[in-house]
Amino acid sequence: MMETSRHDRRLVGWLSLAQLITWGSVFYTFSLLLEPVERELGLTRAQSSLAFSLALLAEGVLAYPVGRWIDQGHERAVMTGGSLLVATGLLLHSFIHGVAAYYAVWIALGAGLAGTLYSPVFAVVTRRFPHDFRRAIITLTFLGGLASTVFIPLSAWLIASLGWRHALWVLAAIQLLVCAPLHAVLLRGAPPAKVAAGEAAGKSHTAYLRTAPFLLIGVFVIGMMGVTAALPPHMISLLRGTGLAEAWVIAIPASIGIIQVAGRLLLFFFEHHFDLHLANRLIPTLIPLGLGALIAGAGHPWAAVLFVVLYGLGNGMMTIVKGTAIAQYVNRDHVASLNGALGLPTALARAAAPLLLGVLWSAESGYGIGLWVLLMASVVSVLALYLAQRKALAAPRA
Repeated sequence: MMETSRHDRRLVGWLSLAQLITWGSVFYTFSLLLEPVERELGLTRAQSSLAFSLALLAEGVLAYPVGRWIDQGHERAVMTGGSLLVATGLLLHSFIHGVAAYYAVWIALGAGLAGTLYSPVFAVVTRRFPHDFRRAIITLTFLGGLASTVFIPLSAWLIASLGWRHALWVLAAIQLLVCAPLHAVLLRGAPPAKVAAGEAAGKSHTAYLRTAPFLLIGVFVIGMMGVTAALPPHMISLLRGTGLAEAWVIAIPASIGIIQVAGRLLLFFFEHHFDLHLANRLIPTLIPLGLGALIAGAGHPWAAVLFVVLYGLGNGMMTIVKGTAIAQYVNRDHVASLNGALGLPTALARAAAPLLLGVLWSAESGYGIGLWVLLMASVVSVLALYLAQRKALAAPRA
């Protein structure tokens, strides 16, 4: 395939639809499955949260080999296989009757997510459109950002109408009949593996693993991924603790998707009018600001609304910052492998974060202590990205 200066809008648009379905049917539906599964299997909040942590751990463990396979030109097999595995996991989830099976299906789902979510698809468009990858990634996240808006109410309706087991049949069918065929058809003719200029000169991707910009970006990505992984599975319960009416408990997190897309639209239309590196520094600060609002206004519905607005805008735009940071500040030619190298430590943070938030929850104080921990982690992450930028921009790029 020839490299073009602009991304293929049709390809990216259809890949976006697959992102919407996968994020929505797995990542965001977990929070709706949490309480009915707890009741039926007799689990504590910490025990039920562990399943999501195991999925994130499995995803992260496979991130590096997935990145290497994509760099070697096997993107079609990776993403099609991932969709098939997600469909199988959702179907098997409907038959669980014990905690071991519950954990096993979420490990399988995590393995499927490793080949289907943003990390692999960002690597795919970066390889295919090396001169327009940032615009492609922003475009790619538009529909993906609506996953919570579409699937929180959709999955809630399916669970209420069919029961959670039969609802999973529907979600598995959508994954099997839409996502797997899209990846199988769209990703034909992948760019072949190539030796980057730096590697030809004797500098492989492993040399970048020891640089300060890579390590600092690692702190930023790991910290922020932990924070943003901790919140979704607990979002419904967290908002219920603020005293909101049940309709608002469903509506507010569902609106996060719209807010995320609004933030990405701002980047898409206006990023050429302001300094890119300044935007990359400011965008992540919205996450600690949102957490601070939620802590300061504990128990007040207005705080929940402000939190969702700031978190939605920040998380929506920060997806682009995280997805492009390695290419912008470390190295573009090895982007899939370098991002994959962050997979295991990121997985450990993402796996620990939902479990930690569940453990820190108590009937007396709710999520108060956990929110303070997330706030501190997000502040450290913001500072790490700032330092990575300074070091990368002050030195000549390799």
